[in-house]
Amino acid sequence: MGRPIKWRRVSQMPEVLEFRPVGATGSGIQDNILLIEELEAIRLKDFEGLEQEACADQMQVSRPTFQRILMNARQKIADSLIHGKGIRIEGGTFTRNACPVHCLSCGKIWVESIEVLRQEKSHYFCPDCGSDRIVCAPDFEQGGPHRHGPGPGQGQGPGCRSNCWRKALNERLTQEESEVQDHASNHHSDG
Repeated sequence: MGRPIKWRRVSQMPEVLEFRPVGATGSGIQDNILLIEELEAIRLKDFEGLEQEACADQMQVSRPTFQRILMNARQKIADSLIHGKGIRIEGGTFTRNACPVHCLSCGKIWVESIEVLRQEKSHYFCPDCGSDRIVCAPDFEQGGPHRHGPGPGQGQGPGCRSNCWRKALNERLTQEESEVQDHASNHHSDG
């Protein structure tokens, strides 16, 4: 199985997606593609003036990963300024929100992007055990007993509360889990 995608949290989407130098000549010059997470790194560090650790926390990446994203962005911008290239902002591995999810079969808790959860709908499986008994874990606290990722304070979005598209599935699986536990406790008390 390949490595899971590490989503970079982006708080602000760009309104302008293309920049062109006024005096540029020659149609053979290629544009630089600035990924959306690279623009977010520039926004946080160079525009907002945050420290790298705060920037990395906001984007939910490690400091070395943030540094790499920032350096790539700065190099593309410098190349565009020096060589008269345009800049197009597109693509990347980013999310607007992330939600903690919980596998009822193996107990793993991890953070997944809203985009993946919406795309996969009911065909979403645990990366560890392959179970489809997955529920949202909006009350998961960072550092909890089954911690496998950041807690809800780090990017949990509004899609993981009362308006979650998985609400009916969550309720059904939680009810099934409760019934299994009740049955097990009744069985042990009878014996």
